[in-house]
Amino acid sequence: MAPARRGPAGLTTSEEDYLKALYALTEWEDAEIGTGALADQLGLSPASATAMVQKLAAKELVNHVPRGAITLSETGRREALRMVRRHRLLETFLRDELGYGWDEVHDEAEALEHTVTDRFINALDARLGHPRHDPHGDAIPSADGTLPVSAAIRLDRFTGSRAVIDRISDEDPQFLRRAAAQGLVPGAGIELPHQLDFIEASLIWVRKA
Repeated sequence: MAPARRGPAGLTTSEEDYLKALYALTEWEDAEIGTGALADQLGLSPASATAMVQKLAAKELVNHVPRGAITLSETGRREALRMVRRHRLLETFLRDELGYGWDEVHDEAEALEHTVTDRFINALDARLGHPRHDPHGDAIPSADGTLPVSAAIRLDRFTGSRAVIDRISDEDPQFLRRAAAQGLVPGAGIELPHQLDFIEASLIWVRKA
């Protein structure tokens, strides 16, 4: 059996995926994450998630006690942000330079993010003009892990009558296509109430106009 591929930080692809998934689950929601939620995010069994979390805890990349919440350690957060930076810069490159649609970039970036070097990513960042957000409005971490601050909240929790879209979740390509057809993209203004059902509204983050 071939050895597991390891990234620049010495982590396996699976370890990188787990750290990035844990970050994604906590980036926009202030909630405690257990192995079940992490398994669902990655499409794996709870047993597999539990085993990996134990490995990550042994490497001091996550903090976890049995049946308790999982949180990123300082080192784990740094590695997660490194992967998030790769993913979002690759998504931006695919859209801006190669003509991909914003509903197509996620899976392609997932495949590429483990294969390129940090040198490549830093060169890509410079080539793109150091973008601060990806095609969906998600903040792109800088090389040192710094992130722009966002005051955006989910649309279904917004109480005003006018808002500006900050980001749209990329988890559903079909919804991204529908949103684009309606002009619902980052930076666009929106009048409320809007003809969106609850599930769709929960995929959009806005700030006051």
